[in-house]
Amino acid sequence: MALLHAAQISPSKIELIRTWAPTQPWFAGDDLGLEIIGSYRFDDPDGEVGIETLIVRAGEGPFLQVPLTYRGAPLAGADEWLITTMEHSALGRRWVYDASGDPVYAAALATTILGGGTQAPLEREENGVRTPVEPSVHVIGSGTQVDMDTVGLVDVRDVDASTVIVTSAAELELLRIVGDDSWALGGKTLTGTWAGRPDPVLLAVAR
Repeated sequence: MALLHAAQISPSKIELIRTWAPTQPWFAGDDLGLEIIGSYRFDDPDGEVGIETLIVRAGEGPFLQVPLTYRGAPLAGADEWLITTMEHSALGRRWVYDASGDPVYAAALATTILGGGTQAPLEREENGVRTPVEPSVHVIGSGTQVDMDTVGLVDVRDVDASTVIVTSAAELELLRIVGDDSWALGGKTLTGTWAGRPDPVLLAVAR
């Protein structure tokens, strides 16, 4: 379960995306018009790291997939994946990372795809009261693997419009530009749906 807080954050998520995403080799579209279309979250089993993937788009341009991790302290050895620090009115300072370089995200993505998992259920906390929240993006993995060993992060590299994340369990291909039905990639998949896209969209592949 992912817990959302009624809070003020600075910079906002779309502000940091508009600044950071256009500097990445996979970026396509108009950086000035980027808006958040929806998002989905994974659980950190230890409850320490927030894991959120944003689907963003500028006008009628391509859908872009931007996974982020939020941490309460810097991740050792991960300076190249640090996007910014964020001030959160409920949680304090948060270190925001490109999740592709975060081992907690790699483990969550691999486990969801290979184990046939879904996005984390959401609850919002305000004034000590928690209420369920409907996710704006629904995802599902196609795998059926029940027993998963510990998943370690081995390597990360950008390849065209994807980011390849090599783990000890599988090689993951995270599509940065999504919604193109011409993709034909073998392996177990993560697909998603959101408002205006009721047919499953390919988001990532595990081989």
